[in-house]
Amino acid sequence: MNLWESLRIALRALGRNKMRTGLTMLGMIIGVGAVITMVALGAGATKRVTESISALGTNLVMVFPGGQGQHRGPLGGGGGPVMNLTEKDADAIRRRLPETVAAVAPVARGGVSVKIGNRSYDTTLTGTNADYRRVNNADIARGRFITPSDVEGRLKVAVVGTTVVEELLGSRTANPIGLYMQINRVPFRIVGVLKTKGSAAFGQDQDDMVIVPVSTALRRVFNRDFLSTINVEATSKETMDLAVEQISRLLRQRHRLRPPYPDNDDFSVRNQTGVIEAMQTATGTMTSLLAGIAVVSLVVGGIGIMNIMLVSVSERTREIGLRKAVGATNRDLLLQFIIESCVIALVGGLVGVGLGALGAHFLGELLQTSSVISPRSVMQAVMVSATVGLFFGIYPAHKASRLNPIEALRYE
Repeated sequence: MNLWESLRIALRALGRNKMRTGLTMLGMIIGVGAVITMVALGAGATKRVTESISALGTNLVMVFPGGQGQHRGPLGGGGGPVMNLTEKDADAIRRRLPETVAAVAPVARGGVSVKIGNRSYDTTLTGTNADYRRVNNADIARGRFITPSDVEGRLKVAVVGTTVVEELLGSRTANPIGLYMQINRVPFRIVGVLKTKGSAAFGQDQDDMVIVPVSTALRRVFNRDFLSTINVEATSKETMDLAVEQISRLLRQRHRLRPPYPDNDDFSVRNQTGVIEAMQTATGTMTSLLAGIAVVSLVVGGIGIMNIMLVSVSERTREIGLRKAVGATNRDLLLQFIIESCVIALVGGLVGVGLGALGAHFLGELLQTSSVISPRSVMQAVMVSATVGLFFGIYPAHKASRLNPIEALRYE
């Protein structure tokens, strides 16, 4: 008996009990669908995190206040605020590290209340300089960005995000250029509007911000001398690690820190690559955990296939005896029952892939995140389905092939 004849007989046998066959497939459908959904959502989360961090800037190195042994406040996370990064630190990094540093943007950030007319809104104020546009990919949709003369003159000018425009003027497309906006009751003239970026990886609205000159933010809004962060653009990806090392060495000299390092550092330096790798590791671990839980459904589905195939062998004992009596070999019967179990698993796996893709899409919409279904994950799911069908179908098939034809024909 050839393979096609065995396949035809197997399909005909499965067709005789459509309800039972469908219920047997259900375990595989649920298992494969769950795996596809979890992997797609995990891959989508990893992609979104990577894109969001990359959107912050090219070859980005970030200097934060507070070291490993210090409590970090609202500006660095933790207890009281750490006041050890200044504009002079940013200037020193720019002047003394030209080989590895292409641009430096000091950042003073905090919450403020903004108002135009009778409409007010609470948002985030970022005080920075002209390099911020380059370092953090802050493109302009209208007007202009902060200039060096704005910083030097401590001018009261502002660049706003589209969310702020919508909240204060009722529409993202409204033109606020030239209007005066009160920031904590201090009047600022709007000179530019940022291009829309949308939500970041963890749901933060990247368009909900106001940018002003760092000197103006520190002296006229926040009334302080310390920075929230210093954002640095390295000259290339190859020099990022060297830039981190040189920045750390320079700040240790300026802050007169003593060994051991980095335990005694009153700052921390992180590069873009390290942040991306850390987030990918975290999302990858979570995805693997969820996919591992979903794989249990595949095992349960495989046990269901074995159970139904054993029942099928018991019900068709006389048929098996009759086929052996007319010349069917042990190999023919083994092949037929293995094909039946593999067909159940494969069809269930393919249906599961489709339902998993739909589930990933709808869950992505519900959770406002993206999902990525790769051809590799689909192929792996199908291969796992076939493997499960083969593994759990071998014993029932072997049992059927070893039946004695005389005893099988006498079976009641």
